Amino acid sequence: MKVLVIGATGTIGSAVVQALEASHAVVRASRRGPLRTDLEDPSSLDALLDGVPDLDAVVCCAAGGPLVDLATVTDDAFADGLQGKLLGQVALARRAVRHLRDGGSITLTGGTFAAPLAGGSLGALVNSGLAGFVRNAAGELPRRLRINLVSPGWIKETLEGMGADGAAGTPMAEVARAYVDVVEGTMRGQVVRP
Repeated sequence: MKVLVIGATGTIGSAVVQALEASHAVVRASRRGPLRTDLEDPSSLDALLDGVPDLDAVVCCAAGGPLVDLATVTDDAFADGLQGKLLGQVALARRAVRHLRDGGSITLTGGTFAAPLAGGSLGALVNSGLAGFVRNAAGELPRRLRINLVSPGWIKETLEGMGADGAAGTPMAEVARAYVDVVEGTMRGQVVRP
């Protein structure tokens, strides 16, 4: 398969690229790589997808969002926080539909909070919104296209890099394997929590 990975230079994205390259042709895109795109710039998504023909799958690992203080965050800052991870991935999915081969796959990235997290209300909204979008969009997609969401929690290696106990996180290899399973599988409208 020919798989486009957006966010290919990030922590999750680079592990997903490595896992997919064992069996697939992977096209890497990121904000700073040779193929540049930005979820917050829809015209860059159009240019990217127009320039990469014959795709079987699009995987987005470029999603991130800030922690905000719910009591003091401004309306504008809250709206800005929705732009990349939620609205940007929705924009990507809408565009990918026009560029994927029949039976192709779209995989987005959400997140999982095991418990309420200080400053995490925006992230909880984004992650819930993505899950709802994917569940419903799966029934609307034409041509046997599939859409799913991978929602990792804390990554073991990230926690260790922050000086925290890595036992509370999922190993990066396991997270990357979840993306590969979604791309190669048949599921649709699912939220996968590795």
